[in-house]
Amino acid sequence: MRARVSWTLVLAAFLVFPPFQRERVEEMGFGEIFRIKRIKVDPALTQALRSRWDAEASAFAFPWGHMIPSLEDVSRITGIRVYGRAVSGYTYPCYHDLAEHLLDLPVERRSSLVPRVALQESLGLYEAGKNAGESEDEYLTRLARVSRRELTSEPGPQADLDLRRFLILFLGRLLFATRGDAVHCCFLPLLEDLGEVGGYAWGAAFLAHQFDGLSASERQTSTSGFYPFLQVWAYLHLPALGRGDLTRPGLVPIARRWDSRRDTRHLVDQLERLQEAIDSYAYLDVVWQPYLGEGDEGQPWLAQARPYLGRSVWLHALNLVLPLNLFLTQRSLGLRQSVVEFPVRDRFRWPGRSFRGLHDTTDWRERAREQIENWERKGKAVKSDATTDDAYLQAYALKYGGKVYKSARHQMDVTGEIASLRALLQSAVQDREVAQRQTAELRSELERVRGTGAGGASSSRSVGGSPSLLEARLAGAVLRAEEAQRHLEERERDLQLTTEHAMELQGERDRFRGEAQATRSERDQLRIRAEAAEAQIAEMTRELVTLRVQRPPGDQEEVIRLHAELLAQQTLARSLQQIVTDIGRSRSRSRSGASVSRATSASVCQYLAGSSSRRRNEEEERHRQGEGSAHDGRGGGEMLPPPDRREGSGESDVGQ
Repeated sequence: MRARVSWTLVLAAFLVFPPFQRERVEEMGFGEIFRIKRIKVDPALTQALRSRWDAEASAFAFPWGHMIPSLEDVSRITGIRVYGRAVSGYTYPCYHDLAEHLLDLPVERRSSLVPRVALQESLGLYEAGKNAGESEDEYLTRLARVSRRELTSEPGPQADLDLRRFLILFLGRLLFATRGDAVHCCFLPLLEDLGEVGGYAWGAAFLAHQFDGLSASERQTSTSGFYPFLQVWAYLHLPALGRGDLTRPGLVPIARRWDSRRDTRHLVDQLERLQEAIDSYAYLDVVWQPYLGEGDEGQPWLAQARPYLGRSVWLHALNLVLPLNLFLTQRSLGLRQSVVEFPVRDRFRWPGRSFRGLHDTTDWRERAREQIENWERKGKAVKSDATTDDAYLQAYALKYGGKVYKSARHQMDVTGEIASLRALLQSAVQDREVAQRQTAELRSELERVRGTGAGGASSSRSVGGSPSLLEARLAGAVLRAEEAQRHLEERERDLQLTTEHAMELQGERDRFRGEAQATRSERDQLRIRAEAAEAQIAEMTRELVTLRVQRPPGDQEEVIRLHAELLAQQTLARSLQQIVTDIGRSRSRSRSGASVSRATSASVCQYLAGSSSRRRNEEEERHRQGEGSAHDGRGGGEMLPPPDRREGSGESDVGQ
């Protein structure tokens, strides 16, 4: 909700701006983002993607491999510039003096936050609630109309002050939004010279901020910053999830084309279905290069961004210095994924979250000089000479194993070997389909050559000629392609059988685990029953003591009977405790399963028999006390002889 409100307020502030101020914002490279229609937040999709983010690799870890939002994604989806100087400079523990000088707004001492309400009111913008049935455009128009003062319409110091206030609101509440209501002033030093603002690579800084936001807690249901970016990225690369609707094709930037699909189910249900859909997502449905059919028309910013695209490079957003590891996603560049060394923090020495605190004055150009130079060199080109993804997928499966599965159905300890087999099988399926297409194309070409040269070939044969050289080469290529296809089909069958066998073994393991769980459950039930029997023994002991003290000598037979019943309960309790001990010590599943089942049924019968006998004794005792009170002149009346019965016969049968 807060993200939608922030977007609405920033858009309204842009509409309030005089035309010449809006032109200045356009020149800085921020104009395209204000043409994007507000998209409904999809918290389930955001949370599902966040749960798969590997902060160490700065990449999503999906069942089919790594995927990373790139600078090209930022440029095409949002229209923000990803080229220019790194967004780096000084950060301060307090921005009080700087805010008073550049914004003419109050900031508390030892603080870096500007109150949002004071900031937006300085732009003449006051909040107004949205009316029922009011469209988004109508609401924005009315919000701009209720502005209580006119902003200056002429260039000058006041116009520069208004523009800085707007840029701080835009950067702090939309592009680099964080949790909370206040607006951070960390980018304020870069806004002192407004003529230099457009020269920074704000799109690269935005991507670093997205990476940092994805590394936060999985329980958060929204991303910090401009949230439509990640949603549209998922619409483009994982279309089979069906979370977006392409309602305005052809518009640029691409975020203008999409709307979030309405889902009325509970968030928990949406998240569960999404996790299951990603876990079972068909590898061949993953769109690695969604912009192959896209041109550059209407996107002049792409021409200058080209030198930065398709390269592994360090991203900068002041104290956030994070790597864009495109070498992990070579398939997004139309290459086969080669085996690479997976990133670890100690190797790359990136500042990380432990350096996020802004407690000291820090020059990040000096602190991250090596990474700044990397950005200035435009990073490193991504290359691959691999002909198959198999080796990478096997290494990937061994590293992540079952961690790439998040749905309840896949919450099992999948070994690295099984995950590797799955990855290899998918790669074999892909290779086989490619071989099928190539074989079909070669056959078609061979038939075409044979058809066009039929007349010439017949005349050549009449004079002892031979088939054309081209036809012979094509026939040989077809034979080789068919042989390769047969080899790939055999490999696919072998991998399929091996995977099925591994899954059967895993199923056996899970079945044994289930049996062990059932055994533990039975053991816990027996322990509870043993404790209940002990409690009954304690109660009967107290009753026996009371009878010995209070009953007359004629009730000695009742005391003896209760004592015998007490001994029987003690025997039952000891037997239950012994069964619990035997179950805990048992190492054999089959022996423990059978013995526990038999012991449990017998013990339950004994327990029910003992409980029934005790209840019957209590009823007879109440009956005798009632008759004794009816006799006059006799203290307790004559005690009737106990009924002739065998312990554990009648009631235990009923109990069973």
